[in-house]
Amino acid sequence: MSLIEKAAERLRQSRHKKGDAQAPAQDMETDTPAAPADQAEYTARADAPPARDGTDAAAPAGAPPPAVTPAEKADDRAGTGVPGNRARIRFDRLRAEGISPHHETHTQSAEEFRLIKRPILLNAFARGPNKIRNGHLIMVASARAGEGKTFCALNLALSLAAERDLNVLLVDADVTKPEICARMGIETKRGLMDVLSDDNLDLSEVLIRTDLENLSLLPAGQDHPLVTELLASERMERLVEEMASRYRDRVIVFDSPPVLMSSAPGVLALHMGQVLFVVEAEKTSQAAVESALTLLGGCDHINMLLNKTHGRGKSAKFGGRYGYYGAK
Repeated sequence: MSLIEKAAERLRQSRHKKGDAQAPAQDMETDTPAAPADQAEYTARADAPPARDGTDAAAPAGAPPPAVTPAEKADDRAGTGVPGNRARIRFDRLRAEGISPHHETHTQSAEEFRLIKRPILLNAFARGPNKIRNGHLIMVASARAGEGKTFCALNLALSLAAERDLNVLLVDADVTKPEICARMGIETKRGLMDVLSDDNLDLSEVLIRTDLENLSLLPAGQDHPLVTELLASERMERLVEEMASRYRDRVIVFDSPPVLMSSAPGVLALHMGQVLFVVEAEKTSQAAVESALTLLGGCDHINMLLNKTHGRGKSAKFGGRYGYYGAK
């Protein structure tokens, strides 16, 4: 029985119960039109989409569609697909660690990261013979813990987010010791590992939109005993390719585990277009740097950032803590 036939049958039954004296509607196979204007209402109800609360109840015919809130519109534009995945950054916590919102400051570190990000952006959106595969996927790594890679990843992401017409996704891939969201004062439950371990969980369900309009976060999620295997899985490859191809105007920054303390960064490097390798000045040994760079050999474009340097007098350009060291 077709949808229209069902509507006609429901109308016949309704009229019969009410003792309607009019003749029942004719069968829809005949040339005589079935139910009059009322039928449009039944058909409209049958075709109506499910209610927004998840039930099957349909709105009356002609009723205006439910209002879409500004937050929902913003989430749709961000590609999260889930209203409510929003969080406010605790800038007071970041400032306490020396990390400033780059869109509202001219501090020394902000100026230095403006210099650092420029060659990264040039590589990210290079065209022609200089084009880099997945150039807008950038991993921030270091040989060992404590060298400042998460500090640099946050600063880089905030500096990139200050660019106009550029969206930034910051991914906490340091699953064993995730710090990105905690430093920003954002509580999370699910994230990257949950998406990789659960085929029914979509990336859009765990993305978080921040109060910086063009900065989103992908938390690390729950720790997993098979971190490296999940990062090396086919699902991870599909996930990275989806992020790389779906958002051409988006720069994606990955904060990875320390290279010499986990096998995960070597696997992640295979998917990256660029690596920003953080070296702690006067502490990280040359042997550690060389060993780490060997493990990151899956990426052909490695920039090195000398962190925690100290300016010497007026000859120092900014007299600061960071220095753009070079590139592979």
